[in-house]
Amino acid sequence: MAFSSRFSRLAIASQLLFALFVPIPFAFGQSSDFDWETLTAYENLTWTSCYGGFQCSLLKVPLDYSADKGNASIAVVRLPATAPKSEYLGPILFNPGGPGGSGVSTIVSIGSQFAQFLGPQFDIVGFDPRGVSFSKPAVSFFKTAAERQSWTPPDLDSRYPSLNASSGVIPRVWGQFQLIGQLAQERDTDDILQHITTDNVARDMLRITQAFGFEKLQYWGVSYGSLLGATFATLFPDNVGRIAIDGIMDSEAWYSANLTDSILDTDKTLQTFFDGCVAAGPSACAFYAPTASQIAANLASLTGSILAQPFPVKTAISHGIIDYSWFRNYIFASLYSPYNAFSGFAQGLAQLTAGNATGVYTANQTPDFECDCKAEDAGKPFTDNIYESLIATSCGDGAVVSDSISDLRAFYEREATVSSFADIWGLWRIHCSGWKVHRPGRFQGPVGANTSFPLLIIGNTADPVTPIAWAKKAAALFPKSVLLTQDSPGHTSLVAPSSCTHGALRAYFQNGTFPAPNTVCDIDGAELFPAANSNSGNHRRSLKEGGDNQLLDAVRAIGDVVRPIAAMGRSWVV
Repeated sequence: MAFSSRFSRLAIASQLLFALFVPIPFAFGQSSDFDWETLTAYENLTWTSCYGGFQCSLLKVPLDYSADKGNASIAVVRLPATAPKSEYLGPILFNPGGPGGSGVSTIVSIGSQFAQFLGPQFDIVGFDPRGVSFSKPAVSFFKTAAERQSWTPPDLDSRYPSLNASSGVIPRVWGQFQLIGQLAQERDTDDILQHITTDNVARDMLRITQAFGFEKLQYWGVSYGSLLGATFATLFPDNVGRIAIDGIMDSEAWYSANLTDSILDTDKTLQTFFDGCVAAGPSACAFYAPTASQIAANLASLTGSILAQPFPVKTAISHGIIDYSWFRNYIFASLYSPYNAFSGFAQGLAQLTAGNATGVYTANQTPDFECDCKAEDAGKPFTDNIYESLIATSCGDGAVVSDSISDLRAFYEREATVSSFADIWGLWRIHCSGWKVHRPGRFQGPVGANTSFPLLIIGNTADPVTPIAWAKKAAALFPKSVLLTQDSPGHTSLVAPSSCTHGALRAYFQNGTFPAPNTVCDIDGAELFPAANSNSGNHRRSLKEGGDNQLLDAVRAIGDVVRPIAAMGRSWVV
């Protein structure tokens, strides 16, 4: 028996994706419209019609690129180019982040918007990285669905406890992930886990590109996908056709297992909530106060009151507790997608201040505790493994973390000097403290190379988990690469449409052109706190007309699906 939720049936597996507090389409649910088990993996791409207008294939690749230890099969989907053959420009591969995000599900959800945005000259290609979803072999730490459910509870506070909630949080989480590490190692009977690494996914991308008949990769990666793109460019600098990376994960931080500086700009992002609320006024921001400092003080007061006395909540379909950890996660969640989240977040804060917790609880990831068992699902292959993929890739990539509990306390204290959100972000280090599977000789940097074509690197001015400093650092590591800065809060440029940013991205793929050095792009029409009488439509409106408007609408649709995937690992990976 499993619990269903207000999200898709993958919500628990995908770690309570929270950047948008709305249901997400197919990208977070496994479709029954196509059976991947009917396909055979080959060393070339053999296409089969799937998902109505798409084509699917399984590509056979080595499980171990350094030895003959069997094969993996990579699930690949494409929306074929529609331009005349003489105008065909090849495939563009996309990675939505995670790690563990399904590129297949993403492209099936919004492939048409990708094609509208990037152009009809390209095949729009999604793939499930090795170990993820429809690719095989699948990664699983658990023998049964019931065991797996016990490790992935459907509530924010138990999955992501704040390290400030009590002195016992670090020891408890440490103990949990010592067990996870043991289970993963003991049940890895086919010696799979050591090969579920970013460098191998980069090698798989080269194989996919070559299977299309090309030698140079065209790729767009966001969040963790930026690290994957940078790793590819380092390993295969002569095979770079176009690589655009957005929401830059610092490779040195990732491979050294020290993501402390990831939260350099987190408090800056929260400040945009305070400032934006003041600017919007009481009619648009429900948590309004005359000054930003007063709003900050009111939030601190509410946080303290919830620490002292949490809210028990019972609805017709669910029940739970809004406690300190839940509330800290709620705040952190809003920072990923301010243009979608801030208005509702302010309403939630106002409701809680007034003593009403039901609205906030039901508006978020509320488990409804109904049986989600279906007879027709029995015997279906296991694909809901985002939880395992997150841990296997992020912990398997990085340096060995053998910290004791006292070491972890000291690490958290250092991290707390960087941001007030260290209590949430610091969990990632603990999660990897019990991981025991590390492949000798795996790539761990340094990242950087003189590539056959320069990279386009994109960063936001106030990104809560991939600070602009990391984008600047990446640009310095790849000579002739160009940095484009988007002036907006939130994670990746997809937080809001920008004719400047996304026009430059489109031109990069279509023409190989770059924005001018030091370009800073504004966004188009998005408002942090839209007025009640605004015609924004889901908190957004376009200032463009005609073709530009259609392109920005396509960017919005892409962002609505990709943002939660990029955010799904949130407290310890991005």
